[in-house]
Amino acid sequence: MPFSSLFGFMSKPPQAPITSDAPPSQTPIASDSLRCEPPQPVKSEPIGGYRNLSEAIGAEIDFPYDSWLLPTQAKWIEDPWHLRIWEKSRQVGATRTDALDSVLKASPKEARFDVWVTSRDDIQSRLYLEDCLDWAKILHLAATYESVVLLDSKANVSAHVLQFANKRRIYCLSSNPNALAGKRGHVKLDEFALHEDQRLLYRIAKPVTQWGGTLSIISTHRGIGTLFNEFISDIRHKGNPMGWHLFTYPIQKAIEEGIVQRINEKSGRNETNEQFLARTRKECRDEEQWLQEYCCQPADESSAFITHEMITACEDPHLRLLTFEELVDSLSAGRDDFHVVPNQNHQHSTINHQLYLGMDVARINNLCAIDLAEKTGDVFWDRMRLELRDKSFSEIEFELYRLLKLPQVKRACIDATGMGMQLAERARERFGWKVEPITFTPAVKEELAFGLRRDFEDRKLRIVRDDKLRSDLRALRKEVTSSGNIRFGGEAENSHCDRTWAKALRQHAARYRRSAGGAVA
Repeated sequence: MPFSSLFGFMSKPPQAPITSDAPPSQTPIASDSLRCEPPQPVKSEPIGGYRNLSEAIGAEIDFPYDSWLLPTQAKWIEDPWHLRIWEKSRQVGATRTDALDSVLKASPKEARFDVWVTSRDDIQSRLYLEDCLDWAKILHLAATYESVVLLDSKANVSAHVLQFANKRRIYCLSSNPNALAGKRGHVKLDEFALHEDQRLLYRIAKPVTQWGGTLSIISTHRGIGTLFNEFISDIRHKGNPMGWHLFTYPIQKAIEEGIVQRINEKSGRNETNEQFLARTRKECRDEEQWLQEYCCQPADESSAFITHEMITACEDPHLRLLTFEELVDSLSAGRDDFHVVPNQNHQHSTINHQLYLGMDVARINNLCAIDLAEKTGDVFWDRMRLELRDKSFSEIEFELYRLLKLPQVKRACIDATGMGMQLAERARERFGWKVEPITFTPAVKEELAFGLRRDFEDRKLRIVRDDKLRSDLRALRKEVTSSGNIRFGGEAENSHCDRTWAKALRQHAARYRRSAGGAVA
């Protein structure tokens, strides 16, 4: 759709803002969405003084390509095709560009459909709508921002909503696929490869566009085993049977188009293209991160012992790690301080706290990692992780002992290999049965690694979203020696999978208890 047909800036008659006097609840979600409850606004923020969309639509405008969009971004906006897919580098303006595309689809007087956007979590959905709000202001569009609209109280499905003067809306949802059921219009699947169940999401999203809407998928890669990568592979190697329009935007292409100059303006830096590229690559933890996150090359899951899919399925975007002081305060008060955003769907702590600890020991160069989880039902929730580098034994003991003193810590497994032997033995002498020293042998590492992966596969873990932890987990490799024996190794930057082994030891501590006769499951 050409920009000249969308808005008229030649004359700007005064426009009264949409306010809560015309509540969004009077507007149906979609003409075929009779099964859904009417939206229930929580907060309205009118954007006043902007162009009335009922007037002057179709007048010529001078759209400022150079100041607003890079060439690939402009091509995405101009493409009217009903199936589009965009593989991209991180932080190249794709989501903000697509927010403009959503505004241009929903705001014209003749617009027939709402726009439905799914993001990986509620925080991202809110940020997407804030981008839409910014574009509405730039384009002088009358609109009302509903911070939260409840779409289905029974399923606890809500959305951040922006409504325009023509009564069309942009709905920004979190990743629940069922939120799209029964809707009609344009669909945007933002960071699609990061969604927990991509196949279900696509199955529900595609019919939403049946009556003339468009489907746009935007994402960075997350391994070769994703549905997102299947679509890309079919386009490139199987003749594009579904008829997608593919956009590919690695960081190198964005740099060629001028993104470094834009970043310099915002950041205050004065980097050349070469300096920016070198710094970005240097700041990646490993080659896999560089290739996948910035170069549009998906990681090969076949060599990874714990896959991206397993990790993503166990991540809780609202979970956060606590300091020792916050942990003690929360345990004593019986509060849930573990979530950034309280949510009734999250399983909170019980009064009878059961904490389990794993510790991978190192003093020089590598990390000494202490990982603490709480068991609720049969699920283990990340509570605290300490990363101690180049600390003295007395400092390490101080951090370990104050955790072991907590009565809620039921059991701990400590790496007793090499320099960890003395630390583990001293902790065993002081805290008795609560502590089990674990000496790493190939057989023990195999048991720990397979136990941890099994817990990921069974989704018995709830972990924080943390790039360092993900990189550590992904770095673990199973290797078969020439004699047919299995060994485990792997390195991430500044770590020999120390976070991974600490978590594996933690899970081992929860899986077995000590008795007079030895370990008991």
